[in-house]
Amino acid sequence: MSVDATAAATGQAAAAIRRKPQKRGVIADGSTRRSRTVRYLLLLLFLVFVLIPVYVVLVTSFKTSGDTTAASQWSLPETWTLDPWRKAWDVLQPYMIRSLSLAIPAAIISSLIGSANGFVLARWRFPGANIVFALILFGMFIPYQAVMLPLRTTFTELDVTRGVPTLILAHCIYGLPICTLIFRNYYATIVPMEIIESARVDGAGLVQTYLRIILPISISGFVVTLIWQFTSVWNDFLFALFLTQQNNGPVTLGLAALSGGQKVDYAASMAGALITSFPTLLVYILLGRWFIGGLMAGALKG
Repeated sequence: MSVDATAAATGQAAAAIRRKPQKRGVIADGSTRRSRTVRYLLLLLFLVFVLIPVYVVLVTSFKTSGDTTAASQWSLPETWTLDPWRKAWDVLQPYMIRSLSLAIPAAIISSLIGSANGFVLARWRFPGANIVFALILFGMFIPYQAVMLPLRTTFTELDVTRGVPTLILAHCIYGLPICTLIFRNYYATIVPMEIIESARVDGAGLVQTYLRIILPISISGFVVTLIWQFTSVWNDFLFALFLTQQNNGPVTLGLAALSGGQKVDYAASMAGALITSFPTLLVYILLGRWFIGGLMAGALKG
């Protein structure tokens, strides 16, 4: 058979395949229109279920004190006002500044230490590395409530001033297990052992290998740990309650003070809840596109 005849036969076969009728109601990916419709309806139902509380919080934050009643919680404000937002911002502004000065350093420091730990445990093995890793992970399973009083007593004995520095130290310690776990799995998956061996042959030590080779390829891992740690530190209330005071605590204490008292201003409280959620929402918007990829990059080995 000549080349032209072969090409013609191939073209006819391809055309026949293209003309092959699909089953009625079946989409290209194999799913039926009915199943896809049910899937989208379920997703829409879950979305509505999640957004209902957001709607109540949002519309309540624009109401006057007289409109914030149980009977009118679903209705739109009769009089739209920004006074609850102004009141919430006036109260929360110093707390927000303290929370930023707490969450950013705590997230960066714990991520850097966790990255170094993960690299050593994954690619620079030493005798007893698995035991050390298990002991580090054990810290993930110790609840905050179990160590809160001993931790406060320890800081008191060390004469550490209660405030943001105390919280930075506490969150760095408590963030090390999860950061170490994420980076250890990340380096065990992403970094080939041949790169480490080549660096050793070229005379690079542990610190040089980490700084010059490992850190430049660790962006995805850092995105995961930074988002995780920033969110955890920003939303923490228990450490803040035990290790700080009202005049030097983070935004969670300010939000509690805003909603406290005998007569609760629900509009201002809802506005304050939205204000305190903006930084974490902004972090997810800016870094969220790399979050899942970085998280899954270290999920293949463990």
